[in-house]
Amino acid sequence: MGGDPEPVLMVAEITAYDSETDRCSREEKPAVYAEIGVPVYLLVDREARELIVRSRPRGARYAEVHTVPFGDRLSLPSPVGMVFDTGRLRDCAPRPRVSPA
Repeated sequence: MGGDPEPVLMVAEITAYDSETDRCSREEKPAVYAEIGVPVYLLVDREARELIVRSRPRGARYAEVHTVPFGDRLSLPSPVGMVFDTGRLRDCAPRPRVSPA
């Protein structure tokens, strides 16, 4: 993998509805980003309607993982260091499917 991750503060992704791409975003990419030292990885999970923030890379994994449901305030750790309201995401993601009884 080429390039210097030093200037990268965070990588953010939105989950796909394709199962292979979704698996890659949840499993493979966090390991790669941690390994190269990307300080914060944010995954917007449209299906679960939550955000997953990974920080403090240690080898091929992140030491800290926090999950926040859409609608709550999200605090991004250093070096990003910002807080934002995720309320508007509730209107952008599909509603959970309910099976008929």
